[in-house]
Amino acid sequence: MSDGCRLAARLWLPAAQDAAPVPAILEYIPYRKRDFMRRRDEGMHRWFADHGYAAVRVDMRGSGESDGILHDEYLAQEQDDALEVIDWISRQPWCSGNIGMMGKSWGAYNSLQVAARRPAALKAIIAVMGTDDRFAECIHYSGGCLLNDNFWWGCIMQVFNARPPDPAVVGERWREMWLERLEAERFWPHIWLQHQTLDEYWKHGSLCFDYDAIACPTWFWGGWADLYRDTPLRLAKNLRVPHKVTVGPWGHLYPHEATPEPAVGFLQEALQWWDHWLKGQDTAVMKEPPFRFYMMDSVRPLPYYAARSGRWIAESEWPSRRMQTQVFAVTADGLRAVGVRAPDAAEAALVLASPQSTGLAAGDWGSFGNPGDVPGDQGLDSFGSLEFDSEPLAGRCEILGNVRAILELAADRPQAFVAVRLIDVAADGTATSVARGFLNLTQRDGREAPAPLVPGTRYRVAVELTGTAYAFPAGHRIRMAICNAYWPIVWPSPQPVTLTLFTAASQLMLPVRPPEPNPAKMRALPEPVSASQSPATILRKGRVERTVSIDQITTEVSHRLYVDGGVFGDWGKFRLDDIGLEMGHVFERVYSIKPNEPNSARAGMTQTYDMGRGDWQVTLKAGAVMTSTESTFESNAWIEAYESDQSVFRREWRTSIPRKGL
Repeated sequence: MSDGCRLAARLWLPAAQDAAPVPAILEYIPYRKRDFMRRRDEGMHRWFADHGYAAVRVDMRGSGESDGILHDEYLAQEQDDALEVIDWISRQPWCSGNIGMMGKSWGAYNSLQVAARRPAALKAIIAVMGTDDRFAECIHYSGGCLLNDNFWWGCIMQVFNARPPDPAVVGERWREMWLERLEAERFWPHIWLQHQTLDEYWKHGSLCFDYDAIACPTWFWGGWADLYRDTPLRLAKNLRVPHKVTVGPWGHLYPHEATPEPAVGFLQEALQWWDHWLKGQDTAVMKEPPFRFYMMDSVRPLPYYAARSGRWIAESEWPSRRMQTQVFAVTADGLRAVGVRAPDAAEAALVLASPQSTGLAAGDWGSFGNPGDVPGDQGLDSFGSLEFDSEPLAGRCEILGNVRAILELAADRPQAFVAVRLIDVAADGTATSVARGFLNLTQRDGREAPAPLVPGTRYRVAVELTGTAYAFPAGHRIRMAICNAYWPIVWPSPQPVTLTLFTAASQLMLPVRPPEPNPAKMRALPEPVSASQSPATILRKGRVERTVSIDQITTEVSHRLYVDGGVFGDWGKFRLDDIGLEMGHVFERVYSIKPNEPNSARAGMTQTYDMGRGDWQVTLKAGAVMTSTESTFESNAWIEAYESDQSVFRREWRTSIPRKGL
């Protein structure tokens, strides 16, 4: 870099070294190309090199074997470095000067962000499962509500940021670089909790405030089980450059290795994209409808879906002119379709005071494809909800897009939130989650300046649920469930709240996709492929444990997740045989709360991360706890680093942060 910082990269080149220069594909993330992402990277980037591209995987500043410090997510420094990386690649003798950028999650964010900076050599991007709105749709906040993922993912990054570079690459500098990272370590949830409303911190790096900034062709891939379910719909609507959007049933994984099935040939599809935009070849990639969505069939609630039945559908524009809005009136007797049957016009005032433990079947906010991380049978949370059911459907009803709930309500406290769930109810009463949405009622009129509620005053608010594509079968009922506590997804309101919902003015609005009389025949997506990966040996079999328990004496409800293997599941401890490096990550996360005490909420996390080779052995141990009072968020966290069982560093953080409308 221009400031002297050196970034570490891994490069794959086509086998024919004497061939003409080729376009390059860049992936630029902080998740360690040498070890943690080694085998995943090889499966993708080696495949691209085998098909005529230079593939470059760069560790961001402060990660892997790169110099420097990673101070936070998506900083301007990160983008500035990316511009220099792109310029460097474009000037290499093996590069034709045309570059594509791609990535999933963090790599999707910075692909969009860097494209908005318009480097001359960047000709196209592929972004997989990221967001264009960092405040509305990330792991931090949703609908202005604080997500517990803010704590959990911050704890994960606490350990990730503390990992040392590999001495086999950087030599004796490894310890100096490691200690520099440890000394600079911050507990990132403290940073994020300083920004409880939409401010300049969140606007930075959020494409939604200037879609026109992107000038290069863009292909976004998403998953209905992922946490970024709305970005694909917004990008489909708002981008002005040539663009495509593909959304499958997947969790937070690349589409060629994703669950639930069907996984697809993402690499072959990407190759067509790169050939078209980087090599100027006439592929079919831009000759078919640009927007392809997986319409999921109805399913019974299960802890894990290996596959989701359904079909691919296509739209040539978004929003599609063929979509229709089906409005249901909310009555004391349930949902009544407007225009089909005259709804009961009498207003009912329904009282809602959800136990703080509502959310027993919540699962996680976004799925990594691990057992138990999807919502379970929603009947488990009926006790804490107002539920409104439609009549049994006369025919199949397919929805595509964002469901909206228009609610007229009042609260007895100045701060409150509401959670709305759309549910598929089978004839036997089993209830499957379809979509969810939240609204912090202090942000009812905007995300930048929260306004307290006036107790007893009626407000009319709109709650947008996450995007989906789902088919309700004939004979099933559509249910809207409303609650004002939803643990452990959303942090509770500062005080117990009673809401009053007024039925006459409240509505549910479904984006219905009518049956196609003559659907066009679609090209089938190819089967997944990947290149060979370096060998690995399992040293300790991993496992995942997930339980919800009730203490019959204290009434405390606890959600426990134990993973031996890290964020992607039961990897256990393993050795990367070609570099002789052993790795293991074990964490335990416990979210607990008492039904009648919002400030009994407690999030706790402990972790152990091991890595080593021969005599070089490093262990990281970390822990964190978050609680709250009516006026503050309280947290303490610690990390300790060991070299060969000897402690070489320890740091603790304690913070009290005022609540601002949360």
